[in-house]
Amino acid sequence: MKTIDDFNFDNKKALIRVDFNVPLDADFNVTDTNRIEAAKPTIIKVLEDGGSAVLMSHLGRPKGQRNPGLSLKHICPKVSEIIGVQVKFVDDSAGESVELVVSELQPGEVLLLENLRFYAEEEKGDQGFAEKLSKLGDIYVNDAFGTAHRAHASTTIVAKFFQDKKCFGYLLAKEIDAIEKVMRTGEKPVLAILGGAKVSSKITIIENILDKVDHLIIGGGMTYTFVKAQGGKVGNSICEDDKMELAMEILDQAKKKGVEVHLPSDVLAANDFANEADTQVVDVDKIPDGWQGLDAGPKTLESFGEVIQKCRTILWNGPVGVFEMENFAKGTIAVGNYIDAATQNGAFSLVGGGDSVAAVKQFGFEDKVSYVSTGGGAMLESLEGKTLPGIAAIIGA
Repeated sequence: MKTIDDFNFDNKKALIRVDFNVPLDADFNVTDTNRIEAAKPTIIKVLEDGGSAVLMSHLGRPKGQRNPGLSLKHICPKVSEIIGVQVKFVDDSAGESVELVVSELQPGEVLLLENLRFYAEEEKGDQGFAEKLSKLGDIYVNDAFGTAHRAHASTTIVAKFFQDKKCFGYLLAKEIDAIEKVMRTGEKPVLAILGGAKVSSKITIIENILDKVDHLIIGGGMTYTFVKAQGGKVGNSICEDDKMELAMEILDQAKKKGVEVHLPSDVLAANDFANEADTQVVDVDKIPDGWQGLDAGPKTLESFGEVIQKCRTILWNGPVGVFEMENFAKGTIAVGNYIDAATQNGAFSLVGGGDSVAAVKQFGFEDKVSYVSTGGGAMLESLEGKTLPGIAAIIGA
């Protein structure tokens, strides 16, 4: 696996695919700078070597049309502030006018290209567009994990034009390493905590990780499909009746593979899907009609804590309750605290997937776990066992 450390960028131009698809407010201010900060070490390495950096990214979904509201010029001041270098901007992504600007770039300078998705060719993975992009750098660096699962021109196809002059940036290399630790090289026992609403959205992940883990904690809304499949009463809780047979198959597979599955024993149930609803703690398989489970109960959290504390490699994908509502966030916060304690005790912990990442940020666990993934879809496809196009393009798989 070639990383940016395998190259010296002295007097070279690095064409870097970053993921600057960041949220903006009504005044075009960046409201979450995590992705920009995550790309900084890669950019700084190029500059400190004596090279220059040409940054390319997408923003939003302009669908091949120029949309002034989605121009990357809006984020240029924030990128300059974070990197500590005045970033230049060019209002196009490819072609002779951009090549001219790039040719005048001096060592130590950074140039940000216009939104790649203003061109429909980007998402189509167009070879001609990728070739135009390839003329903008001497070495190609992919540091955008969030789009590594897309075979787009800038994430995958462009790598063809660089032969042995392509590599991963620090961020993408870290993402690959974190997933490797969970899926292949991590210290045992290995634990996966899977939450979220639906079994259907996690089927392929569960099937793929059963060969890799020793323990599987199932929480959140998908709990109730498993409970009802085993004859329990789940009241008005979310439940995929058409997936009950599959749930039983998963439990059977886990047993055959020697994986211990841990389901909630009690839950905090509510008489309405609302923060101010009446609540009661009930056994997970005895939820009354008209009530729905919205968070893990105290006995469940105690048993989950015991499992988490004895594991050395932990993957957390999905909350164990409706954490967006304060009264049903206690379970997810407790799991975060248990993982924090395990991490302090030497365990490796990886958090990935949109909702769990949102929860970790909301409750201040970002710096208390080993790694928080920057790519939702890419992370999930990695856990499903798929080889991501953006990664295959660099390693030649």
